[in-house]
Amino acid sequence: MADRSPHILSTSANLLGICFIVLTSLKKLNLSDSSLIDEFAVAAVMFFMTSCILSFISMRKGESISQRLEKTADFIFLSGLVILFIATILIAFNLIS
Repeated sequence: MADRSPHILSTSANLLGICFIVLTSLKKLNLSDSSLIDEFAVAAVMFFMTSCILSFISMRKGESISQRLEKTADFIFLSGLVILFIATILIAFNLIS
């Protein structure tokens, strides 16, 4: 199995920054009061942060624990992507209407 932990860590960290930009933009555009977008963005932050932590720990542990942590980080990362996608769709629909 290829070592994906460094890739998960760097991509999760980048997407974590994007989520913070989304949250800041929502506050500036006053969209956070009337929608669920900020809740989805915060959920994505939690998923990406958890993915970052797990992938970092998996790079420091032994082989068997490392693979389990990497798989968990991978699943949580994918979940964060889905949540960020939903938040993006909600932003698009709010800006259109």
